[in-house]
Parts: sequence; C-alpha cells; structure tokens
Amino acid sequence: MSATPASAAERHPMTRTLMILFAIASGAAVGSLYYAQPLLDIIARDLHVGEGTAGLLVTATQLGYAVGILFIVPLGDRHNRRNLVPLMMVLSAVALVGCAVAPNIVLLTVALVAVGLTTVSGQILVPFAGDLSDDATRGRVVGMVVSGLLTGILAARIVSGLVAGITGWRIVFVAAAVLLVVLAVLLYRQTPVVAAKTSVPYRALLRSIATIIRGEPLLRVVMVFGAIGFATFTMFWTALTFLLSGPPYHYSAAVIGLFGVAGLVGTLAAQTAGRLHDRGRSVSATGVSWLLAVAAWAAAELGAHSLVWLLIAILALDVATQARNIMNQAQIFAISAASRSRINTAYVAGNFIGGAVGSIAATLLWAAGGWSAVVIAGIALSLGGFVLWLATRNGVLSPPLRSPRTWTSPRPGAREAATEHEHR
Repeated sequence: MSATPASAAERHPMTRTLMILFAIASGAAVGSLYYAQPLLDIIARDLHVGEGTAGLLVTATQLGYAVGILFIVPLGDRHNRRNLVPLMMVLSAVALVGCAVAPNIVLLTVALVAVGLTTVSGQILVPFAGDLSDDATRGRVVGMVVSGLLTGILAARIVSGLVAGITGWRIVFVAAAVLLVVLAVLLYRQTPVVAAKTSVPYRALLRSIATIIRGEPLLRVVMVFGAIGFATFTMFWTALTFLLSGPPYHYSAAVIGLFGVAGLVGTLAAQTAGRLHDRGRSVSATGVSWLLAVAAWAAAELGAHSLVWLLIAILALDVATQARNIMNQAQIFAISAASRSRINTAYVAGNFIGGAVGSIAATLLWAAGGWSAVVIAGIALSLGGFVLWLATRNGVLSPPLRSPRTWTSPRPGAREAATEHEHR
C-alpha cells in the first residue's frame, strides 16, 4: 500500500535545509515567468515592435503557465516527485534557451509560452512541502516555500534589469537556464522518495479536479480571492514598467528592475502569514490584507509623480498579496492530504488566469487612461475582494479548517477508488 501524506511526514520530516532548497527552487522556477517584464521596452526596441505588442509577452507566458498548472501539476499526486520536479526544471531550461536565441517576436512568444508550460515545478514543490510537514508546522513551512516562490517573482525583475543593462536581454534567459539545471541536480540528490498517493488514470485525475472544486465551497471562494489578488498584482507590475520608462521618471531597465527590492522587503514581512494560520488567525488577516491592498493602490496614484509614495505602494501591495496567498494555500491544504497537488492546481490555475487578465487589462488601461486608469481598476478589484471576504467570513472561511470534508475519506486509497468509480 502506498504511503499516506501523514506517513510521508513521519518518514521524511521537513528539515530546514530542505525547506530552504524548496523555497529557492520554487522561486527560481516561477521567476522564469517574469524575467521579461522589466525588459519590455528593450525587447520592443530590439525586435521593432510596439509597447502594446511587447506587453503581450507577459500574457502569453502566464497563459502557458496556467495550462502547465492544469495538466502537469496534478501529476504530483500520481508520480514520484523526486523525478518529476527535476525533469520539469530541465525542460524549462531548454525553453529559456529558446527565448535567448529567438530572432523575432513571434518565436519569442512561442518560447515564452513553452517557459510558462514547463516552469511549474514550484507549484509541485509547494504541496510536496505540505506533505512533508505536520499539522502544527504546515503554515510555517508552506509560508516559507511560498515566500520563496513569490520572492522569485520579484528577484527575477531585479536580476533581469541589472543583467540586461550590462550584457543585453538575451543573456538573462541563458543565466536563468543554467540556474534551473543546477537546482534540478540538487533537488534530485536531496529530495526524499515518497510514494505516489494515487494510481488514478491521468484523464480521471484531471476530471477529479472539477469534482473537488464542486464539493468544496472553501476552495471556490479562495480561488476567487487568488484570481482577484493576482490580477491586481500583475496589473500593477506590468503597468509600472510603462510608468517608470516614461515621464516623469525615464528610468532604464536596470533601474526599473531595482524596484523589486521594495517587494523583497514585503516578502520578508509576509512570512509571518504562515504562523498566523497556525494560530488560527487566517480569516481576520485575510480581511486586513484586502484593506492594505486598497491603501497600496491609493498610494500608487500619488506615486505617479512621487517616488516615495510609489515605493510605499510597492511595499504595501506585495505584503498584502503575498500574505494573502500564503494563508490561502495553508487553508486549502488542510482540506485533503491525499489531493494537495490537485487542490493546488485548481487554486494556482485560477491565480494565473487572473494574472493573464491583469496583464491584458494593464496594457488596455494604460492605452486608454494611463496610470490613473490602472489605479482605479486596482482599487475597484481590491474593494471587490474585501466585499467578498465580508460576505463569507461568517460561513465558509470560519476557522478551524483541519477537518476533512465529505468528499475526503480518511481511509488510504478510498478517495482514489471513489474517483475511479465515478469516472468509469
């Protein structure tokens, strides 16, 4: 009989070294989606396209990522992740090399879709970290790994801007590919072998995601939270590139990349979110995060002509987004130990669909009304998230969230057997 997640945590407890490796690898993987973001202006000039066309590179990457989340991440419940994660990282490195040698915008777009499709190893590692931790520490462990993942998003902007300013934008993708190969080797050597949690056929495995979503109200609400939050996050950072490269700032790509440093400070502050979950305070903290996001967007409007207010907005928005994301994932991982990869698939796919919508919206809003139009949309979406939180705080989102729902069986293998029967 295959090991259950509980026995996995007992046999292979999450060490601090492994937790840090998971965090770094997750950050490096997801960071591949964002290397192009501060380089849009340089890429547009080099490949002789408009800013609007270059902005669609971010959208293409995120759509590819959403597809990878949907069709690859569920395999984490079915396959040995010690092999699966390094394989995906190597494939992502190949796609990044394709970006580096792309001669035109069409082939660069195709290569970035491939990057998005393959760079899903971070989202396999997050539920894996949940499996290797116990109930008392899961929030802290998931918080560390997710913080690493989100740090990778911000660090990618910093590194890509600095490297591109010195060597050109193509070297950014080469360096990212080398980093992923090195981490793939380390993970293969350090990650414990944990037996698959299900033997459900692949097509039934994918169909079971919809079954889980239909049967779990908490997951549906948290998916909406994630989609709204990530739409505003991506909308902000996509439009920020346009703001900083034009008047009154006129910053270079290297300087634009450095703005991610403010976000890194936010990442460190947001790491306490996992501990808040372990103490049963996720629900109230989620509401606070939406109000903080509204305040961040208000500061962003002042930041159109004030660098100080812009830095405050970056810091506040990153703290709000990252803290909420950590608490969201810690809550949904308590739903079912046997289905964490599929639960994470549903949540993250919704996130990055929201992210793709956010990047499209940023481009359209910028063309229609500039920075102020983007800010108004960000405030409206964040207020919408807060209203949804108010509507659900006394029901679906009430803690504690440790008891399995009716669709989850405590008997090992029963959930998989039920899924197989359902889809015959």
